[in-house]
Amino acid sequence: MSVKYSELRKKLKIDVKKPEQSELAYLTHFLHSAENGVADYYRTGADRYAETIVDLVEEPWYQGYLPIKWDVPFPPPENPTFKFIDLFAGIGGFRMAFQNLGGKCVFTSEWNHYAQKTYEANFGEVPFGDITKIDETEIPDHDILVGGFPCQPFSIAGVSKKNALGRSHGFLDETQGTLFFDIARILKHKRPKAFLLENVKNLVSHDKGKTFKIISETLRELGYNIHYRVLDGKYYAPQHRERIVIVGFDKNVFHGNEDFSFPEMSANPPMVMEDILDKQVEDKYTLTDNLWDYLQKYAKKHKAAGNGFGFGLVNFDGVSRTLSARYYKDGSEILIPQEGKNPRRLTPRECARLQGYPEDFKIPVSDTQAYKQFGNSVVMPLMQDVGKSILEVIKEKQLIHVQSPF
Repeated sequence: MSVKYSELRKKLKIDVKKPEQSELAYLTHFLHSAENGVADYYRTGADRYAETIVDLVEEPWYQGYLPIKWDVPFPPPENPTFKFIDLFAGIGGFRMAFQNLGGKCVFTSEWNHYAQKTYEANFGEVPFGDITKIDETEIPDHDILVGGFPCQPFSIAGVSKKNALGRSHGFLDETQGTLFFDIARILKHKRPKAFLLENVKNLVSHDKGKTFKIISETLRELGYNIHYRVLDGKYYAPQHRERIVIVGFDKNVFHGNEDFSFPEMSANPPMVMEDILDKQVEDKYTLTDNLWDYLQKYAKKHKAAGNGFGFGLVNFDGVSRTLSARYYKDGSEILIPQEGKNPRRLTPRECARLQGYPEDFKIPVSDTQAYKQFGNSVVMPLMQDVGKSILEVIKEKQLIHVQSPF
């Protein structure tokens, strides 16, 4: 008889409360793979944690819990057809996309513990933390690597801010700029058949193109044939969100001859802002008189100086500006006009819709953290479409099958 994950969660005290709770990562990763060979990567860490929680008997401590009924919004597929890993996972946009395509996630990493909390609430798995502290030999074999490595070192806003503060950006940003090379070391050791990486549009032009040249040359030196394109999320959700998408295929497998193409965008965006807005919204999302007055004066000042800075009032029959992680500060880039009132911010649920997340996606954190999380996320259905194109190439080579690879 199966045990519900929600019951097991209470019994094993699975609750993300602080950074770097690797013991919970080992435990939940093990539970997701307890009935297949991937479990060997996580068994020791899971056993170590279990010893502190449950009374051990002669048979394995987890024996009475299998099979687990995954009563979470987005459970793993019952009959997966391929394996993938989710790096810089955020709140799981890539995971949801690739699970929808029939993939089994066998490893995930995300350093922010608030994002880990949201991830666990939706997938029943706690991500591992800082990827720089995880040896590539500790990561299971997989078919596809996916990851949206941190974009702040390369974004236009991020570079401007760091320049103003006298700080380094790009690869010289010691905290985030070199994380691409953690992807590179994992690719080198694990040799997945393909990968999908995402970053800001400015990555292509950052440092006069030198940054992207290093990235592309590194990937090619690792033996991958790469394809890249700037794609706009507005064709999947009502948000103008341009991102560079990099896809690579192992030359040892495909010999550089893969028939890959990015999904074609429709002639017109299929959704408008009105489609994702709630009819009734709490007053707390309406801007105060002081904040609205400040934003108008700020916009007027920069307009007079010839700058483009300012708030953005949306058109209900159009698409919004790009949602950013700073949205929690004042919501200025995407404001909703209200008749007889000051404009309002989007609610966290509306932000979720703006990134293509379904209604049953759980938001277990504060509004402030939710704004940061959705601002850092991907447009999920766009990534799913790119993933579908990747899988078509792999399936054409008959490298994955209908049967489970476990």
